Amino acid sequence: MKLETQLLGLDFQNPVLLAAGTCGFGMELEEVLDLESLGGFVTKSITMEPRAGNPAPRVTEFDGGMLNSVGLANPGLVGARKDKLPWLEANVRRARVFVSVAGHTVDEFFQLIEGLDGSVGFVGFEVNLSCPNDANRGGPPFALDPESVSEIMAGCRARTDRPLLAKLAPNDPDIGATARRAIDAGADGLTVSNTMPGLLMGDDGRTRLGAGAGGMSGPAVRPAALKAVREARSGTDAPIVGVGGVFAPEDAVAFARAGAGLVQMGTATFALPTAAPKLVRGLAAWGRRNGVSRWDDLVGSVPAGVR
Repeated sequence: MKLETQLLGLDFQNPVLLAAGTCGFGMELEEVLDLESLGGFVTKSITMEPRAGNPAPRVTEFDGGMLNSVGLANPGLVGARKDKLPWLEANVRRARVFVSVAGHTVDEFFQLIEGLDGSVGFVGFEVNLSCPNDANRGGPPFALDPESVSEIMAGCRARTDRPLLAKLAPNDPDIGATARRAIDAGADGLTVSNTMPGLLMGDDGRTRLGAGAGGMSGPAVRPAALKAVREARSGTDAPIVGVGGVFAPEDAVAFARAGAGLVQMGTATFALPTAAPKLVRGLAAWGRRNGVSRWDDLVGSVPAGVR
């Protein structure tokens, strides 16, 4: 299979990216995998201020995956601009890097875009509208507030010419409408979707995460993520990046057929740090076995006789 693909006006050597929050800023994984073998990756979400993160324990496992409440631990705008982005410029050439931004207020998104847009080392922004475990915010994530989606994406669009991905929520009851709204307001594409809100408790009745609830990821969320991608596709023909429980070539193919032009891996890399390069090789082998010559041919396709 020819894995090269074009999306968002960019060339990707393959459709496999690492998801935000799972690979730091790249340097954290450089000794265990070849970042340049990937289509790209998304950095940890950057907030205005440095964040130490939520109280431990921050990660716990269950039969179907993982629950986490890291709490957007990151060096903040100034620290990222000073220490992280220069490393990306110096060390990453072929992989496409997107910087994730997470504001606690609408205006903070704008400040982050303005503060980062003059830096180099990355190609675009992923606007994190859907973090389920940010203790600094009360109420639902921005992705579940239609007016906030429009305001944030329009304001971000006015502040950068780089590609913008709007990261939506899997528990959005009308993600197709939200997808249209985000694109109409200025997003170039969508990341669908984020972790699902969840809770785990021990035998003593205490929550297994220090912050209480967290975000659920891994194979258990794949059906919900695939449904979200297909519903988002029904709302727009804009590019979609699919994420949620991608472990094997067949998972990535399913996301492509649901409408995703790229896929992101997250939880799989915790179980096996080299999972993403392994997926790249596996997709090429899958294409040879199944007589598929181009990744692009899969996107939005459904095999004959299947609805």
